[in-house]
Amino acid sequence: MRASLSSVETVAQQHHGKRPFRWNRLWEMIPAFFGLVWLVVACYPILYMLLTSLRPQADFFTNIPWLPPTHPTLANYINVLQNDFGLYFVNTMFVTVLSILLIVVISLFAAYSISKINNRFTQVVFSLFLFGLAIPLQATIIPIYAMITSLHLYDTLFALILPYVAFGIPLSVLVLVTYIRDIPKELHESMLLDGAGHFRILRSLVLPLSRPALLTVTIYETIQVWNGFLFPLVLTQSPNVRVLSLSLWSFQGQFTTNVPAILAAVFLSATPIILLYIFGRRQLLGGLVAGFSK
Repeated sequence: MRASLSSVETVAQQHHGKRPFRWNRLWEMIPAFFGLVWLVVACYPILYMLLTSLRPQADFFTNIPWLPPTHPTLANYINVLQNDFGLYFVNTMFVTVLSILLIVVISLFAAYSISKINNRFTQVVFSLFLFGLAIPLQATIIPIYAMITSLHLYDTLFALILPYVAFGIPLSVLVLVTYIRDIPKELHESMLLDGAGHFRILRSLVLPLSRPALLTVTIYETIQVWNGFLFPLVLTQSPNVRVLSLSLWSFQGQFTTNVPAILAAVFLSATPIILLYIFGRRQLLGGLVAGFSK
């Protein structure tokens, strides 16, 4: 009798176009709501920076900040580009590309040796790499300054590359080791039995299968090197070796009252990293989560 009554109520609800309320639907909407809030919080500074950089200096204090500019202009960008912004961009690209290349190559060789050549020496080396993750960058700035000065590299772009490589290798090795260890031992042993050397195995087997980890390391370290500020501040001095992170500081002094020009310089310097994160965020987060969850 009760079953027949419940079936009648269900048919009646379907007839009137009503569906029973389900609490699980409400719980599913809560994460989406907080995700939308976080999206607004994360994207608003970028939107504010873009809108403000398009405002004339005279309209900065009169226009509403969260609305589009009433008289948009590209004068701020032209002003920034005419003040050696291209030189700073080239210097940053040189330091970033060379640093990332050295980090990836050295970390790949080190991770392969640690993962596939099991002896006491490789284990000690891996422990040293892990110990390097615990050393704060700020605590080493004085010894690094003394070493760079003794090598006669002070106030050069190579003075930035060496510390970036040294601090980028430990985390890169850790991420790559977790991937290379997951490569089936049977494939490695079969290539050894066929007479392949370690360099051939690294090129033909490890490198293709470790491509996701290599992309993760490349994206993460690119962000770190591009946004680095402490090393350029301490190890460089001349304007011709200035990088973007330090040039923004000089623009802040040059355009003290011209906030739209400062934000135009910030937006130009941040655009490559924003695009890199947009296109590589899934690979970056997936690689880091997989590397630390094993």
